[in-house]
Amino acid sequence: MTQNIHFDPVRLPPEAQVLRGEVRAFLAEEIAAGSFNPECETDNDGFDRAFSQRVGAKGWIGLTWPKKYGGHERSFLERYVVTEEFRVANAPTRGHFVADRQSGPMLMKYANKDICMDVLPRICRGECCFCIGMSEPGSGSDLFAAKTKAEKSAGGWRVNGTKVWTSSAHHADYMIGLFRTSPPTEENRRHGLTQFLVDMTLPGITVNPVHQMNGSHDFNEVVFDDVIIPGTHVLGDVDMAWQQATSELAYERSGPERFLETFYILVGLVRLLGANPDLRGAEGIGRLVAQVHTLRRMSVSVNGMLQGGKEPVLEGSIVKDLGTLWEQALPAKARDLAAFSDPEAANRISFEEQLEYATMIAPKLTIQGGTTEVLRGIIARGLGLR
Repeated sequence: MTQNIHFDPVRLPPEAQVLRGEVRAFLAEEIAAGSFNPECETDNDGFDRAFSQRVGAKGWIGLTWPKKYGGHERSFLERYVVTEEFRVANAPTRGHFVADRQSGPMLMKYANKDICMDVLPRICRGECCFCIGMSEPGSGSDLFAAKTKAEKSAGGWRVNGTKVWTSSAHHADYMIGLFRTSPPTEENRRHGLTQFLVDMTLPGITVNPVHQMNGSHDFNEVVFDDVIIPGTHVLGDVDMAWQQATSELAYERSGPERFLETFYILVGLVRLLGANPDLRGAEGIGRLVAQVHTLRRMSVSVNGMLQGGKEPVLEGSIVKDLGTLWEQALPAKARDLAAFSDPEAANRISFEEQLEYATMIAPKLTIQGGTTEVLRGIIARGLGLR
């Protein structure tokens, strides 16, 4: 069915701007205390449980959730501001971010009451780390090609298979896993997939690191060997997870984290070129700022639509596609613009270190959240082109 692509003209409300000031003050205190380095990615791969718990104590995890689950019933646009400020500051949010962004909302919608009352308040306190088990070897971001099987057994469901590119699985307390519970049908290859809440301490789960070129580690391979998942941990309807997973991706693909992961390069470039850059540098910075501003307006729009109860899957896919390409290309563009800068500039060495880091982590940005090819396939299908 053909869908229209539309970005609502959404603006951040006054309460979001007030919250921005509070978040900036908090981050300034954390930086002054030495909690993390805002100039680049943190040495601990962005994971810090103590930091997450301090964020939880501020009430900034589960910001949009019902109060009965420990949430604060504030808007998606206020949550957008928190995410934006944390990402620009390179704050170590991996301990709670996935749970806050998408796993918690999935549990609220599809998990039973006991699980919600147990897990969701712990997420809000910054005590629960989640990972997402979707991609598999040989199928990557093609979620509907998943082969990891979950078969009915006496103790619930027996799972065998492998997930890969699983961010933060080595830290995670839980996974939202997408497993095959029935074969696909000729009419619908999406049929036969079911989502589960997986306790990552269950026997039979092995987490193997997938290292990046610079030696850092946030991706993982997760192997399931006769893992028994309780029947109460099925999320939603058996065999019908494709409907759930599709709506979940609107949360995953639309936030400012999808174009701000290398933003520190733009900040470093502006500092390096100084208050009076030459014409070439000024034009280059102007183009980059205009591009990131456009991405930001689109992302704010999607979050405004989520606030309105819509499911902007196509719009979220566009934000992720364009945002990934922008943040991947940024290091090379910045290197080109900085080529004729003063070699004795005060921050030249630190900027070169930032460039080296960003260049080596750039390839992973296409993998997390869905590859460019898959995203464009989703967009094309929504437009009726395939």
